[in-house]
Amino acid sequence: MNKFMMILPLALLTTVPHAQQSRSRVGTLNVQTVIKAMPGSKPYLDLNAKATADLGARQKALQALAAKSNTTANRAALTKAQQAYAAARTSYAKRIDGAFQPLSKKINAAVAKVARANGYTVVLDEKVAAQTRLAVYVNQAATSLNTAVIKELK
Repeated sequence: MNKFMMILPLALLTTVPHAQQSRSRVGTLNVQTVIKAMPGSKPYLDLNAKATADLGARQKALQALAAKSNTTANRAALTKAQQAYAAARTSYAKRIDGAFQPLSKKINAAVAKVARANGYTVVLDEKVAAQTRLAVYVNQAATSLNTAVIKELK
């Protein structure tokens, strides 16, 4: 009985590393990099650039109007400009979403194919993982699927 009590802790210690190993593999993907390299993405990228430039200019104009909104006329102009900005933002968002839908279907299919072929069980968007602090540390060399997905899309 004493021998058993001495061997039991040793047996448990040797099995702990095996219990902690999982078969899951996490990969990362920079979606913007993939989109830029993807054939047929030019209309989406052009629309996105146009929206960014236009909304940026409108935002600067709003800030200028807000700085001098000391009269009733200036406040009315500011309100009108804010409404126009909101309408433009909504319009661009709908158009960008529409342009992104066909691209996202192709990207999702390519990511799923590459992930399955390489044994990945989870693939994270690098930008989202960084912004939400979902991932504290990522070894890009070991987890990035960018090259494989781009190759699959071409």
